[in-house]
Amino acid sequence: MTTASPARWPRAFRHVYTANLVDSVGFQVGQLAVPVLAVSVLAATPGQVGLLAVLSTAAFLLIGLPAGVWVDRTPRRTVLVTAGLACAALHASVPLAWWAGGLTLGQLYAVVLLVGVATVFGDVASQSVLPELIGRERLVAANSLLMTTNATVQIGGRGLGGLFVQALGAPLALALNAVTHLLAALVLTRVRRAAVGTGTRPAGGFGRELSEGVRHVLGRGVLRPLAVSLAGINLTVNLMTTMLPVVFLRELGLGAGALGLFLAVGGVGALLGATTARPLAARIGAGRTLWLPGLLVAPAGALVAMIDRGPWLWSAGLGWLALAWRTGIGNVIGVSLRQRVTPDRLLGRMNATFRFLLTGAIAVGAGLAGLLGQYAGPRASLWAGAIGAALTWLPLYRARKRVTGEDDR
Repeated sequence: MTTASPARWPRAFRHVYTANLVDSVGFQVGQLAVPVLAVSVLAATPGQVGLLAVLSTAAFLLIGLPAGVWVDRTPRRTVLVTAGLACAALHASVPLAWWAGGLTLGQLYAVVLLVGVATVFGDVASQSVLPELIGRERLVAANSLLMTTNATVQIGGRGLGGLFVQALGAPLALALNAVTHLLAALVLTRVRRAAVGTGTRPAGGFGRELSEGVRHVLGRGVLRPLAVSLAGINLTVNLMTTMLPVVFLRELGLGAGALGLFLAVGGVGALLGATTARPLAARIGAGRTLWLPGLLVAPAGALVAMIDRGPWLWSAGLGWLALAWRTGIGNVIGVSLRQRVTPDRLLGRMNATFRFLLTGAIAVGAGLAGLLGQYAGPRASLWAGAIGAALTWLPLYRARKRVTGEDDR
C-alpha cells in the first residue's frame, strides 16, 4: 500500500484524511490572517502580537493534560466533530464583528483562546484514533501520507492565503477558515461510531489516570528525549515565527503576500521532510534520522535572523526551508514512534502529554518573542530562536541508542 493513494486505505481513514485535508486549508489561511489582522487592522504592538500567539496555544498548558483523560473516556468521533463545529462558530464571529464595526483586540484574544481549547481536544483525538483505524504496522505510512498532505497544503494555503488576505482583507480570510472547519466536521460525521471506539472509563480516579499518561511519556527512555527535543524545536522556531509578521510588515515594508510566500517555503521544506523520512530511516535507521537532520541544519536559523530585502530575503528563505525539512522528518518518525510504543488505552493521555509539552513550548516561545520584540526589538527574538534551534538535536543524539530500543548502526 503506497502513501500516495488515499483511496486504497480503509473507508474510516479516508474520511479522517479528507477532514484533515479540508481543515488544513483553512488553518493555513487563518494562521496568517490572525496576526496580519492584529497588526494591520487593530494596530497591535509587538507585545500584543506576542500575547495573541501565547493565547492561541495557552489551552494546551491549561487543559492539555486532563484533555487526554477525557478523550480516553469519550467516543473519539464525538470529540472530533464537536471540536470542528466549535472552531467554525468562533472563527465566524470575527468577520461578523468586523462587518458590524465592533471588532476589538479583546475579542480576537478570546477567539484564539477558545479555538485553542477546541483544538486541544481535536488534535489529541485525531492522533489517538489513527492506530484504531489502520493498525500499528501502517503508522509510518499513514503519518507520512498525512504529513505530506499537510505540507502540500501549507505551500499553497499560506501562499494563496497571503494573496487573499492582501486582496480582500484578513477578516474575510477568517470567514474561509470557519467554512473549512464546518465542512471538516460534516465529513467526520460519516465515520462509523464503532470505527473510532465507544469511549470507556478506565479504572482508577481522574488524577491517577492523568499521572499514568505523564509517567508513560516522561518515565520511559524511548519517549522522554523525543519530547525534550521536539519541545525545544517548537519553542525556538516560534521565537522566530511570532515576530516575522512584524519584521515583514513594519521593518522591511513588505506586504502580506510576501509574508505568505515566505511562510509557504516552509511548507516546501516540510513536504520534502515528510517524503524523505521513510527512505532516510530505512537507510540510516530511525534513531539517527531523528537527530542527524537537526545537526545538518543547525546554521539555518541564522540565515532567517539576517533576513532583509534583496539577496538576504532569498538566503533567509533557504534557511526557513532547511528548518522545515528537519521538522517534517521529525513529525513522521516521531509521531509514528510514540504511537507504536503506546497501548490503546493510553493513546489519548500520551498524545495529550506530548501536546501539552510541545504546544506549551510554542506558548512559551510566543511569550518570550513578545517580550524580546517589545523591549529588545523583533530581531532579538529572531536571533534567540536561531541560537536555540541550533542545539535542539542534542537530546536525541545523547539518547540515540534508546530512542528506538536498538543500536543505531
